[in-house]
Amino acid sequence: MLMNSRTADFGEQDILYEDNHLIVVNKKPSEIVQGDKTGDMPLSETIRLFLKEKYHKPGNVFLGVTHRLDRPVSGAVLFAKTGKALARINERIRKRELHKVYWAVVKEPPSKNRDHLVHFLTKDQARNMSFAHASDGPGRQRAELDYQVLGKSDRYCLLEILLHTGRHHQIRVQLSQIGCPVKGDLKYGFDRPNKNGSIHLHAKTLSFLHPVKNEKITIHAPPPPDPLWEFFAANYG
Repeated sequence: MLMNSRTADFGEQDILYEDNHLIVVNKKPSEIVQGDKTGDMPLSETIRLFLKEKYHKPGNVFLGVTHRLDRPVSGAVLFAKTGKALARINERIRKRELHKVYWAVVKEPPSKNRDHLVHFLTKDQARNMSFAHASDGPGRQRAELDYQVLGKSDRYCLLEILLHTGRHHQIRVQLSQIGCPVKGDLKYGFDRPNKNGSIHLHAKTLSFLHPVKNEKITIHAPPPPDPLWEFFAANYG
């Protein structure tokens, strides 16, 4: 069971980028971005309380969630600090102008060193799972990504993934569909869990035009402390 242990120790070390309009943080696998049925404090609330204290704000602090990462996934998450920034970032996301690069560790290497994957996903709400289909149909959403093999250890393979659409559990289900489930991801076919409940999927890079300054912003998130992540970061990061 993942423990939400960072509500008390969130700090400047977790912030990858901040200005008057935006804040980007490096999410740990134990955290949820928004509140859910568990009742655990979400990262959005942790950041809101941190900003309130940091800037001595007497009233409520605005913080807009622009996108989410699954709880067992780590990496860069972008939040908006103003309503104007939130609306503009949401529009960039709608136009696919927010570019996300992930790292995934898999046990079985894919048959091709690089490929463009297209599937059509359906979601099972009751089981909180998505399923990939080869063709379109009623209730199916198109999912696209590009991957390439970056490197290998003695037992695992590191993939870099450029995400083109943001579907529920997209990377996890698409990699599973080609026989490459993410390390630790029991839900999508890996044979055993990671001890801390995480999976080896990490949002490594965010790239976008700033919603107010119109400057290109590129943010890199270091993977969490873990021997396998550290090996890949040292050799391929």
